[in-house]
Amino acid sequence: MARPEDLPAVLSLVRQHRAEAHAEGVLTGQTPGAAAAVGFRRLLADPGHRVVLAVLPGDAAPGPDSAGEVAVGLAVLGLDPLSTVLGVPQVTVDNLVVHRDHRRHGAGTALLAAAAAYAEELGALHVVAAVGGHEAERQRFFARMGFAPLTTRRIVPRETLARVLAGRLRGGLSLPRRPVPRRRPPLPRVLPVVVPTDVRPEAPARAR
Repeated sequence: MARPEDLPAVLSLVRQHRAEAHAEGVLTGQTPGAAAAVGFRRLLADPGHRVVLAVLPGDAAPGPDSAGEVAVGLAVLGLDPLSTVLGVPQVTVDNLVVHRDHRRHGAGTALLAAAAAYAEELGALHVVAAVGGHEAERQRFFARMGFAPLTTRRIVPRETLARVLAGRLRGGLSLPRRPVPRRRPPLPRVLPVVVPTDVRPEAPARAR
């Protein structure tokens, strides 16, 4: 699992992930150092999440001056809260990224193995991964690991959403109405025809 001192490596991997997902303009990972450190410690202490790293010995790192373990992969694991309410807990995998110089060497598989172990620990029946529709390489990786398409996630800046909502509210927000069911005309009642069975035949009239 990740430690507070792993923050620089985590931010580097996050920036690479955002660049490959073409999300630099939305999520840049350029949070000021102090705020990033506080947020990272909070994430590490959150019992609802687990930050895992794939590491290699320092001599296998890209730089010649590396020492100790070097993080080459990242994944943020969590437990979907609604799934627990529904009684089918699911583990989520967000921000799974492997350093471009260390792909196809098992780092991504090791990260998913950590996700599977986390799911077994929590009694979760499914593992759900977030991946962009245009991230072809990442899509192929998850498909090879048995993941099936599930849903599409969208993102919007808060200011943009507030501006769109303000415009719609100014123009009058019309809520969809439930259609009024058309009443069918009443069907004619069919009354049973009663045939009397005890009617006696009239006596013939007597001649006077």
